Amino acid sequence: MNKLFVFISAAALMLNTGCGHKKEHHRESSTFLVTSALNKDTSLTKEYVCQIHSIQHIELRAQERGFVQKIYVDEGQFVKEGELLFQIMPKLFQAEYNKAKAEADFAEIEYLNTKKLADSNIVAPNELAMAQAKYDKAKAELELAQVHLGFTQIRAPFDGYIDRFHVRLGSLVDEGELLTSLSDNSKMWVYFNVPEAEYLNYMTRINNDSLISVKLEMANGKLFEYPGLVEAIEADFNNETGNIPFRATFPNPKGLLRHGETGNILMTKPLKGALLIPQKATFEVLDKKYVFLVDEDNKIESKEITIGAEIPHLYSITNGLGKDDKFLLEGLRLVKRGEEIEYEYEKPDSVYSHLELYAE
Repeated sequence: MNKLFVFISAAALMLNTGCGHKKEHHRESSTFLVTSALNKDTSLTKEYVCQIHSIQHIELRAQERGFVQKIYVDEGQFVKEGELLFQIMPKLFQAEYNKAKAEADFAEIEYLNTKKLADSNIVAPNELAMAQAKYDKAKAELELAQVHLGFTQIRAPFDGYIDRFHVRLGSLVDEGELLTSLSDNSKMWVYFNVPEAEYLNYMTRINNDSLISVKLEMANGKLFEYPGLVEAIEADFNNETGNIPFRATFPNPKGLLRHGETGNILMTKPLKGALLIPQKATFEVLDKKYVFLVDEDNKIESKEITIGAEIPHLYSITNGLGKDDKFLLEGLRLVKRGEEIEYEYEKPDSVYSHLELYAE
């Protein structure tokens, strides 16, 4: 029995020793992939939620009290400047206009007759002056009546699209009541909020005579085909959010964009001579980013890095790493500090060509 126990123990010991030797041999033969940072001009694209407004968007209101007698257009219709849109029942103002016109015609006849008599020295000059004044007064009252009558006709002040109607045919409207809205969509003003730090960076990039070009990502995820220009920045920061509104102007020749839409502004910032590393080559400890460097003795050491910008699949490094430093690209969980490894070095151009690198 004792001989059998000794034999089993010896066999188990040999088995364990063999497995451990095999695992250690497998571990020692692992080869890791190592590369270096890529020094390259690239760009960083920032996204900002935006609101889209017509370059002109106004309310059309009734200028006189009365019934809506006619509506000449439909909702969503494109109208031209000066086109008649609504007719408020003009009977009272038409009567006032007719009366004023009759009085002006009568005063004109009186003036012309008096002028003939004055030219023949039959009446005194004072009578001609009084006839002239009476005629001028009648013309002024006629013009006023014509203005009042014109208030019953609502016309388009510019080319644009008609919005939803707030009244219907036959509605009784008061002076100042909202009828509809009119939007000039030939150009669109797109507003987006920029944090203070990014505003300061933006202001240091531009010249007084230059404008920054931006792109618009629409609500369906597609890019609007025409680029826009940042043409205005509002005067004050919002104390609660720390943001300041920017305004970009986009041409809209096909009328695709409408007032009230939303989307994302894409602003591209150039990064000259950026030092780029793959995001997957980094690891995080207590909110700090690190990489595993490989020194001249092929040993692993961790190094803290400072990230200046985040690009899809890449980090732009501002501190902690040189362009000639070699770092571990894969297998970060399989190594520890001070460990000596075997590795294959792959040139950055080859490694980064497999990543989605947005470079100029």
